[in-house]
Amino acid sequence: MSNQILTPFTQEIVLSDEAATVSFARALAKLAELGDVIALWGTLGVGKSVFARAFIRQLTSPLEEVPSPTFTLVQNYEGMEAEIYHFDFYRLEEVDEAYELGIEEAFSDGISLLEWPERIEPLLPRDRLDITLIHGETDEARQLTLKAEGKWAERLTKGCDGSCGGHG
Repeated sequence: MSNQILTPFTQEIVLSDEAATVSFARALAKLAELGDVIALWGTLGVGKSVFARAFIRQLTSPLEEVPSPTFTLVQNYEGMEAEIYHFDFYRLEEVDEAYELGIEEAFSDGISLLEWPERIEPLLPRDRLDITLIHGETDEARQLTLKAEGKWAERLTKGCDGSCGGHG
């Protein structure tokens, strides 16, 4: 931990359309490592599932079927480097229900994408990447904000300048 950046990393990016969101998610997936937790914040229909689908396909196969985990609450995928867990906590009624979905194993042994992370906020690790999506100036555009501490802050500071931030 001593060599990790303790100062939070924050970056705002304008994504002009869904293709830009997909491209950004693919670039970010290339930086993902075992044990990563990525929390996707935003309202219904803002593109969290689009982002997650592109991210997962980058780490598995471009043809991977990636249904929304709205009803199953979690979908698992065998990635090239690690298992990927895609959670959707929208229907969770109690925070502790996340344990029944295997969240502890996912956080330690996989790469976790979390939709509706506010439903389990007390369980979120501090060392994570927060991605907030909001509607942009056009119907297709999105404003994306990256916020990270710890290992994600270090990784983004080093590796995201050319590969992540240039999509607009």
